Amino acid sequence: MRRLPALPLLLLSMLLSLLGAPVAMASAPVCPSPDEFLDSGPLPAVAGAIAHGRLRVLAVGSASILGLGTSRPDAAWPVRLEATLAERLPQVQVTVDVQGGRGLTAADQLAMIRDSVLRAQPDLVIWQAAATEATRGLEVAEMAETLSRGLSRLKARPDIDSVLMDLQFSRFLRANVNVWPYLEALRYASAANGAPLFRRYDLMQAWADAGTVDVEHVDRAHRTPEVDRLNECLAQAMASFLIDGARDADQNSPSIRP
Repeated sequence: MRRLPALPLLLLSMLLSLLGAPVAMASAPVCPSPDEFLDSGPLPAVAGAIAHGRLRVLAVGSASILGLGTSRPDAAWPVRLEATLAERLPQVQVTVDVQGGRGLTAADQLAMIRDSVLRAQPDLVIWQAAATEATRGLEVAEMAETLSRGLSRLKARPDIDSVLMDLQFSRFLRANVNVWPYLEALRYASAANGAPLFRRYDLMQAWADAGTVDVEHVDRAHRTPEVDRLNECLAQAMASFLIDGARDADQNSPSIRP
């Protein structure tokens, strides 16, 4: 992944101007996203990391976190997220560490989070959860308990923010699997533990309904480019979600007001 050169610590008084950098600095959005899906609520650890010129992100999940179906590894959304954040926050050294693999459950992912938090000391953990449980029809209650346990441990660390990411939207999955209990469990875990929920399912459905990006409705020859496009869309939406959360934290926390 691309690494930017380290810069001196930024003055806290510069945070608002940094977060309010002109939109022209970033690429135009590939997929316009409804505003209500990008409202994260305050992310104080992210705001503090931006203020100090270095943002370390840990992204943990199952197969799609590695860019399953993309044309190349660096088309995966976490890699594109790193590039997008670096572009939008040019004075910040951004790194995104990715941990995951096919078929991992929430319990598997939690073990990865524990190990990676100790090793990498991230400012933010993005936990992409529930895909394996939903596709295999695993117990919702067990998954929910694991999510709650993991998020409560992260919440006890004021230097780390956590964000949950829910399932991918798929008409085929919706027709063959009862996804709603898993989506509801994620929403409950998010609300109960103060971890913002990145609503990937709703975003992807909105994009598909609008004809913006729809992996299931393209022919085989165009499927890989469409998956690349989807990953770019998710990265841009997540970057906006995180920057919005940092801005909210700056407005609500006297410790980082100019």
